[in-house]
Amino acid sequence: MKNLKKLAIIESLTNVGSGLLLSVFIAQPIIFYFYNINLNTSDNVIIAVYFTLISILRGYIWRIYFHKWFY
Repeated sequence: MKNLKKLAIIESLTNVGSGLLLSVFIAQPIIFYFYNINLNTSDNVIIAVYFTLISILRGYIWRIYFHKWFY
């Protein structure tokens, strides 16, 4: 069971980390270009971190909900 928890943490960190990197270096620059939004890299990273934190919280809430009602 302990190994399962370790793998779950690694999976979660990989998921969140890859999402953050994709957002900062691919998605946001493309989207911002089409909307003519000019931000420096540090502002771009800050926005991505905010959305990442919101995503982590959202995922946690859904996981608790599903485990409470369906398991």
